[in-house]
Amino acid sequence: LAGRSDPPDLGRGRLMPVVERWLKSAALEVQEYIRLTVATFRCVFTPPIYRHDIVEQFDVIGVGSLTVVLLTGFFTGAALASQSGLTLDQFGARPIVGRLVSASMIKELGPVLTALMLTGRIGSGIAAELGSMIVTDQINALRALGTDPVRKLVVPRVLAGFLMAPVLTVIADFMGIFGGWIVARFQLQVASGLYWSSVTEGLFMQDVWMGLIKPFVLGLVIVTIACHVGLRTSGGTQGVGKATTVAVVAGSVAVIAVDFFVTQVLIALMY
Repeated sequence: LAGRSDPPDLGRGRLMPVVERWLKSAALEVQEYIRLTVATFRCVFTPPIYRHDIVEQFDVIGVGSLTVVLLTGFFTGAALASQSGLTLDQFGARPIVGRLVSASMIKELGPVLTALMLTGRIGSGIAAELGSMIVTDQINALRALGTDPVRKLVVPRVLAGFLMAPVLTVIADFMGIFGGWIVARFQLQVASGLYWSSVTEGLFMQDVWMGLIKPFVLGLVIVTIACHVGLRTSGGTQGVGKATTVAVVAGSVAVIAVDFFVTQVLIALMY
């Protein structure tokens, strides 16, 4: 018994290489993402700049996403007013429903829901488009012609996402407050003047700045992740479908996580 040794843990031996490979793969993806982001920022401030492509992406990302953002903002504000009205009734505070709707939409729901809608519509489209160009060797053709794929394909999309996300967020905020007014006026029987005065009284400049700063960061995260996933596509058409799924899932999780950290930083700086 003294010389007896315990049998080796075969399960642990098989598990460790799998975990090690996963960690190495995750570290490589983070490294490549940072490299792409740094290269993108460098290309933004150096010539040549493809202005036509930038304007085209502003139209695709901004104007193309307008309908889904309008609908999302309107129904979010309406649902928020309807649900919060029932809760406020318990405290006899139904007239301040406008304050709750405006603060919730501008500080949190507007930026996050707009970013999630952009992730579903823009993130998937960018990943599929760039992934298709990868598997059909169009990216290599650009390099053979002396064109930098990052400068030609990534920079216009990043600029459009970075600048159009705040514009779309402001539109979603206004539509959410308008949807809340519809419900407050016709369902909760709150006077219009009382609702709009409550909206303005419940907002502070810190809230407005928070609602304007967040979309810049979220828009940048959405587009850079989608471009990274698209340019890392492999495996033919099946890989394009996988890249599209990964872009939407990773972008959605990143939006929620980044929103939390940005919120904490802004609270520490502004409040």
